[in-house]
Amino acid sequence: MPASSNHGDTIVRTSSRSHLDGDNHGDGDSLGPEPSGESDSEVENNKFAFSPGQLNKLISPKCVGAFGAFGGLRALEKGLRTDVRSGLSMDETVLDGTVGTDGVVAQSFMPPQLASVEGLAVKQPQDRFVDRRRVFGINKLPKKKLKSIWELVWIAYNDKVLILLSIAAVVSLAVGIPQSVRGTGVEWVEGAAIVVAIVVVVAVGAANDWQKERQFAKLNQKKEDRYVKVIRSGKMAQLSTYDIMVGDVMCLEPGDIIPADGILIDGHGVKCDESSVTGESSLLRKIPGDKAYRAVEQNEDLKGLDPFIVSGSKVEEGMGTFLVTATGIHSTYGRTMMSLQDETEITPLQVKLNVLADYIAKVGLTAGLILFVVLFIKFLVRLKDIDGGAEAKGQAFLRIFIVAVTIVVVAVPEGLPLAVTLALAFATTRMIQDNNLVRLLRACETMGNATTICSDKTGTLTENKMSVVAATLGTMSRFDEQSNNTAASTRGPAILSASEFVSRLSSSIRNHLLQSIVLNSTAFEAERDGVTTFIGSKTETAFLSFARDQLGLRPVSEERANVNIVQIFPFDSSRKCMAVVFRMDCGKYRMLVKGAAEILLRQSSQVIQHASNGLEDVPLSGEYRAALDTIITDYASRSLRCIALVHRDFERWPPYGTSTLESDGEMADFEPVFKNMTMLGIFGIQDPVREGVPDAVRQCQRAGVFVRMVTGDSITTAKAIAQQCGIYTPGGIAIEGPEFRQLSHDRMDELIPNLQVIARSSPDDKKMLVGYLKRLGETVAVTGDGTNDAQALKTADVGFAMGITGTEVAKEASDIIIMDDNFASIVKAIAWGRTVNDAIRKFLQFQITVNVTAVALTFISAVTSNDADSVLSAVQLLWVNLIMDTFAALALATDPPSSYVLNRKPDPKSAPLITLTMWKMIVGQAVYQLAVTLFLYFDGHFIFPEWNSRCMQTVVFNTFVFMQVFNQYK
Repeated sequence: MPASSNHGDTIVRTSSRSHLDGDNHGDGDSLGPEPSGESDSEVENNKFAFSPGQLNKLISPKCVGAFGAFGGLRALEKGLRTDVRSGLSMDETVLDGTVGTDGVVAQSFMPPQLASVEGLAVKQPQDRFVDRRRVFGINKLPKKKLKSIWELVWIAYNDKVLILLSIAAVVSLAVGIPQSVRGTGVEWVEGAAIVVAIVVVVAVGAANDWQKERQFAKLNQKKEDRYVKVIRSGKMAQLSTYDIMVGDVMCLEPGDIIPADGILIDGHGVKCDESSVTGESSLLRKIPGDKAYRAVEQNEDLKGLDPFIVSGSKVEEGMGTFLVTATGIHSTYGRTMMSLQDETEITPLQVKLNVLADYIAKVGLTAGLILFVVLFIKFLVRLKDIDGGAEAKGQAFLRIFIVAVTIVVVAVPEGLPLAVTLALAFATTRMIQDNNLVRLLRACETMGNATTICSDKTGTLTENKMSVVAATLGTMSRFDEQSNNTAASTRGPAILSASEFVSRLSSSIRNHLLQSIVLNSTAFEAERDGVTTFIGSKTETAFLSFARDQLGLRPVSEERANVNIVQIFPFDSSRKCMAVVFRMDCGKYRMLVKGAAEILLRQSSQVIQHASNGLEDVPLSGEYRAALDTIITDYASRSLRCIALVHRDFERWPPYGTSTLESDGEMADFEPVFKNMTMLGIFGIQDPVREGVPDAVRQCQRAGVFVRMVTGDSITTAKAIAQQCGIYTPGGIAIEGPEFRQLSHDRMDELIPNLQVIARSSPDDKKMLVGYLKRLGETVAVTGDGTNDAQALKTADVGFAMGITGTEVAKEASDIIIMDDNFASIVKAIAWGRTVNDAIRKFLQFQITVNVTAVALTFISAVTSNDADSVLSAVQLLWVNLIMDTFAALALATDPPSSYVLNRKPDPKSAPLITLTMWKMIVGQAVYQLAVTLFLYFDGHFIFPEWNSRCMQTVVFNTFVFMQVFNQYK
């Protein structure tokens, strides 16, 4: 018998077994505090049986023995004051009493009360879960500390050239102020002006960095937030991950990225990928906590038993629920991320511009050095002719030094990195308004050069507002809400309205149809503004809406609660179906399958004969099979998604002689039992094309972007939808996934240029297509929403995940999340990408023109001047530098997309940063500006004979500035 050990207010059990590897390990100290974590283990006025530090010991490291010492799932349920069936109460605020040593509330602990869940996305008021939030914290990591304005000022000032210029300014002030005191002139003005210019440059740079940091921090916070399914007060609800509390009951589905640590309550074939958290490469099968606790109690081998759900891991297979035991900084993911918070991303364009800026800076430094050497030689030659003694000679040398340093300041293009950063910050912020959440900045640049888009159909090209508009049950019963079109002429039984169709069904068929819809579904219902609505896959919500409107569906939770489900086969994109097995009252087992009609038809050998007479079936003869094929073709030609419902009964489960899962002998493999099915019926689901999608496709084609549709629907449905969207055109090629996979390389090279539609595709087909297109030199954008789409999203140059229907794995693999799942949003992303690239090119052209002109004008005028004075003073050059670097970057990098950016083809990958046209403009403008300014400098007194040299310098400076203004406008 296990011994008991008393720690504080909690009784813990010890066991001879603890770790997953089965090693013996005493657990007497499982709940005791550790020296490094006493603050987590001891919580003042803790109204729960456990502290965050104690709960950490469950998963860090995983320890089944420690889980047994806690008392198993039931002790955690009581100790955390929750309910593993109904979850936390929505009415919980401040808790009364405390949990004693036996898990019972010392004073008065009321079990969670059921309350209605308002809205699809429940917002958590601050007065709820006060004690729970105080003890366990929230599921949010502390914000990364942003640099203060003074730190940014120091960073902006910490530039070698600016420091050098500051020293020169201080020396100028030190020499000039005494001269001004003696009344020989106001000699300190230049030094003071340089100081002011430096202050302005640093202040503006720091302010821009301050704004940029906060914009990106806001963007990061938005992209990390997502919604998950939880059970509260016995009802399913969607919550932000930030609102998850310890004690919550969370739902697991394939594709979820788990936001908190916990213990599995119940599940069907749950397998998780923990490679990103623990480094374990293989999928880990999870078992319910009660099963693991029984193994501990009975001293069984604990090796391989894993009830632990680890935050940051991905659900690859199965479905279930788990009890949250750690959130935020106390979770596995939180502790890891505290030391790995992302730094600002450097994009490929920024890297190119940094290289270019370094090159230009070296040229400027060389020009400044040559100018200094030339002027210094001239200074030495005329040194004896300088009047005024040592002070005057010192001032003359200082002017030479300041002009040379200022040329370097002007030549160094600080504005290049600033321009791309500002352009990206502005674009990504504004793209959120266009329903594009940019996760990786490089995607914004790359999208502007996209040459092809591989798009999903459902929800992206269509509205994702599905409804059942047609159905055929058995061989004789049909309804069609679109009976005025082609369907009306199809040979077969009379076509009825939906209500008339349902009224003729027998009670057994009606009940069986209801079970096929409700049990074989992951969708759930919730209330919004007092109206019950369904949340989940749009195909499933369409069926549930049909069941509610036509079959008298009661609350989904009630329908499911009355059935003993023994195994679930989640939807798999490779087999295009999902299934559930439940135990009937008679003791037999029934398997319900829902999926692609033509695939389920191939696996069927019987069909319900008369839906009005009950579940009597007849062999699926060639005549019946041909009739059902005709119905499928008819539905598909009208752009309807064809879904079939089939079933099969078994005497026992798993059936005799059927292979079972290696990980669980009580669960059957799918393939061996998915045969000899009985066809119940075929349903046609309508999903209209989104308004604006045909126009968006035409915009892409006009912009030189080839649009392809990759869908899991039948080829007939795919062609019909693609034609409506303008994707499938005369001369285009449509192919099915299995055929596409068998193509040779030569045949692939022939088809790819005209390939417009891939139907019945798998995620591997999408990845293969992306790979071929990239090898052909295309810049590929791809959309995806499923877990299996992650590889294609990663392979593509830009991956778009669906914000509404996409799994968390797909979103994590993507570069941009489309928050409204609309294809038109992708077109906006293309426009923004091109706008960013155009903004950088415009600024680059403007900046280099100014650099060349300013450096050349200063160099020539200083060298030809008798007293080594440049026509542009150091203060004027710094002023120009401020205007052309910072303000020009602000002006040119924040342009919104113009109407003409989509009227040209994308730039090829090999396109240089500075094109031939840009070089022509740069050289032409520089020559023109130099000619005008040098003419005014050398011969301006012929035009304005009454003006002295000081006035002419002012004219030259203003002419130079106005030429930059008009050049920028141009």
